[in-house]
Amino acid sequence: MATPRYLVTAATGQLGRLVVAELLQRVPATELAVAVRDPAKAADFAAQGVSVRQADYTDPASLEAAFAGIERVLLISSNAVGQRREQHRQAIDAAKRAGVKHVAYTSLLHADTSPLGLGEEHRDTETALRESGLAYSLLRNGWYTENLTGTAKQEVEHGVRAGSAAQGRFSTASRADYAAAAAIVLTSAHPAQVYELAGDDSFTLTEYAAALSRLSGKTVQYQDLPEAEYRQLLEQVGLPPPVAALLSDSDAGAAKGGLFDDSHTLSRLIGRATTSLDATLKAALQ
Repeated sequence: MATPRYLVTAATGQLGRLVVAELLQRVPATELAVAVRDPAKAADFAAQGVSVRQADYTDPASLEAAFAGIERVLLISSNAVGQRREQHRQAIDAAKRAGVKHVAYTSLLHADTSPLGLGEEHRDTETALRESGLAYSLLRNGWYTENLTGTAKQEVEHGVRAGSAAQGRFSTASRADYAAAAAIVLTSAHPAQVYELAGDDSFTLTEYAAALSRLSGKTVQYQDLPEAEYRQLLEQVGLPPPVAALLSDSDAGAAKGGLFDDSHTLSRLIGRATTSLDATLKAALQ
């Protein structure tokens, strides 16, 4: 049996599953491994011939064992916001000890200058990669359109999309778009180290509400709130305070231009236009 060359961490997550699907269209399953906390959740990968390895970002020894024999790793950022600095550094150190040749990391759009609070842990991870001596690629992903459209049905029901982004523009793309880019970079020798990845088109939340109104046939207005009020609203509808703080801070960062990019790097990389807001909204409304 062939030894896997490529490995994807967090492979049973929303992005990870899409990346694995893209990779299986590019390389034989025997060349692919995944590192997951719970191998039972990756049984479908194993059934396709993918090597499933147990690993946890909080367990350096498990990471080193999972990375053994692997040439190129896609390090998908942990979802443990606030703990990612240490978790990612442990993964990078484990990759180096295991002899990994290249690490691609899912960072944040313009992480080096981003006004979003999320940028801090990404900047620290990028620094760790630079200091590691490993070859690396930074996949600086912009906002997933699904981050916005996940509440579309409720917004149609209530006639309001609340936020704190003012007239800041969002250059979003779908998770599938970012997954395609990750698979391409992981499996090919691209010269760039930093990829600023974002959607071809941008919109304000006012324009988002207008698109939602048009597609649903019901009027939805954008209600812009101060960041603190938006955070309180998110908590009132049941979001945990840390999640509410993250989302309200991200909107405030978008108001400062933190989620806008018009380089079209993503569409050039994947060889097609990025998925439109309308397409993702339609899927969310079904």
